[in-house]
Amino acid sequence: MTVHTIDDLTSRDLLDAGGKKPAKLAVIGHPVKHSASPRMHQPALDEAGIDARYVAIDIEPGQVREAFARMRALGFVGTNVTVPHKFDALAACDEIDEAAKMLGAVNTVRFDEDAIRGSNTDGYGFEQAVREALGFELKDRAILIAGAGGGAGGAIAAHCVLAGARKLVLANRTVSKIEELAARLQGGATEVQIRALDDASLAGLAHDCDLLVNTSSLGLKDGDPSPLDPACFRSGQAVFDTIYQPPLTPFLIAAGQAGAQTANGKDMLLHQGVKAFNLWFPDTTPEAAMRRGLG
Repeated sequence: MTVHTIDDLTSRDLLDAGGKKPAKLAVIGHPVKHSASPRMHQPALDEAGIDARYVAIDIEPGQVREAFARMRALGFVGTNVTVPHKFDALAACDEIDEAAKMLGAVNTVRFDEDAIRGSNTDGYGFEQAVREALGFELKDRAILIAGAGGGAGGAIAAHCVLAGARKLVLANRTVSKIEELAARLQGGATEVQIRALDDASLAGLAHDCDLLVNTSSLGLKDGDPSPLDPACFRSGQAVFDTIYQPPLTPFLIAAGQAGAQTANGKDMLLHQGVKAFNLWFPDTTPEAAMRRGLG
């Protein structure tokens, strides 16, 4: 897969060299070469008869606003946003929908003539994925989110509260990065606690949870450790990693060894992608084509 950079967003001739269709949609991230979004979205575009190519663009931190301006000038329909840009994307949009406001991050952008509009489909994709892959419902359950300080972590945490989770444990390497999120989520029916990932009490809290979720980037690179100590896992738990490449991370390996039921982020990618596609192209039905593309 060809990975573009912000330098390729200077002209159509440069961006579309060798391409059979014009690049009109993208996923931006850093890194982004692992992303399966192009092979998922392109079949949906082709099946719908849309003359557009979906590309991957590696955008350095601090370049999101400039990337959006260039993409809009080149006539892009929209873009997906992955780590670590979901907070910067929120700030770079002219308007954000209610889901993005509530979840505190943007993962889907639509470039309209009058505005850059941001949305968030992560929470929806997550709930559909744990239901489909693990048979798990969020309502009245205790859930721990490791790496809650990132954009996906915050979005999933907020969605768990909206879905009626009984208890939410937010864990992060740096606790200060989740204090604002916890304050925003407290006050309702969901009990919210925060812990550092190396807190000695975390294993006990984790054992009391029905679902453990990794929303950190740990596991993307060879040699990455699990964000949670193996002592955090137990038999009978549901364990979900938002990472899908590699399909089996140290987090999921440790959970499986403890007897937990596990799933990676492939189904979440699918379902958040379907919702994003419908934001760009209403009244389309892309799920079957996207599922085939993911294989």
